[in-house]
Amino acid sequence: MDTIYYLVQNMLPVAIPLLLVALGGMFCERSGVINIALEGIMLFGAFFGCLFVLITQNTGINAQLILSIGMFIAAFSGLLYSLLLAFAAINMKADQTITGTSLNMLIPAAILLFAKMKYNSDGITTNLRMYIKEVPLLGKIPIIGDLFFQNTYITVYIGFLLLIISTIIFYKTRFGLRLRSCGEHPHAADSVGINVHLMRYCGVGISGVLGGIGGFFYAVSVMDSNVNGHTGVAGFGFLALAVMIFGQWQPIKIMFAALFFAFLRTLAYSVPLIPFINTLNINQTYYKILPYVATLVVLVFTSKKSRAPKAEGIPYVKESR
Repeated sequence: MDTIYYLVQNMLPVAIPLLLVALGGMFCERSGVINIALEGIMLFGAFFGCLFVLITQNTGINAQLILSIGMFIAAFSGLLYSLLLAFAAINMKADQTITGTSLNMLIPAAILLFAKMKYNSDGITTNLRMYIKEVPLLGKIPIIGDLFFQNTYITVYIGFLLLIISTIIFYKTRFGLRLRSCGEHPHAADSVGINVHLMRYCGVGISGVLGGIGGFFYAVSVMDSNVNGHTGVAGFGFLALAVMIFGQWQPIKIMFAALFFAFLRTLAYSVPLIPFINTLNINQTYYKILPYVATLVVLVFTSKKSRAPKAEGIPYVKESR
């Protein structure tokens, strides 16, 4: 039972960054813009969020308040960085895959340069954690309280709250319907008065906000509040793309996909604690590559059935109708 508690409590903080970044990619791609830059957006948001925490952590301000403000700074940073993709893809009609790739390559180098100049290191590390020992009342519930409301990160609850909000916006609002229509039939959407360019900017901007928050949550709950220019976010942005595709660009399916990949990653680092697996004497490195191998296998078997938005990656030109 202790092993199950350990797996669940360590799986959820890993799943939340994947979930948020994949949801951001969903909003972006359902509006019609391919977002390969999720990795760079994550790292950009994580860096500025953690930089704020580093500057303010010894000022006497409440730790949770600092981390909350850091989250908003990460969201705003991700938004700003995503606007580079939006401008290139929507206004300049640039190739969206190449643009996203270049944005991914820029940020690690910039962080390394800044960290070397300012702190003579490869990145920045803070001392604060978004960790809570027990949620009042809920932590006392048998089994469920031990699994979900004790010894966990506040990022888990914020992540699921953002999932609920994203699902409502996506399916239950006029904005969500307009966003989806711009990724499927932009000319038809334009014919009824929807500003396609504006909706695509909104989709990319939302992906920036969620990607920035996801990057910050990854830094504080998975990497122990460390942002490094060499390791970046360990490919989580690309893994989030796989989660988004596996989840068929739908919020609830994306959630289950994120939990699946997070479980595989957590399992890889928990081998010594699981007697049955530990007795197999398999090198732990093989378990660590398991999430990425699973990503390839899943994409191979689901790619034929996956249905991406019809107008995804196609620059919208009003005069081409």
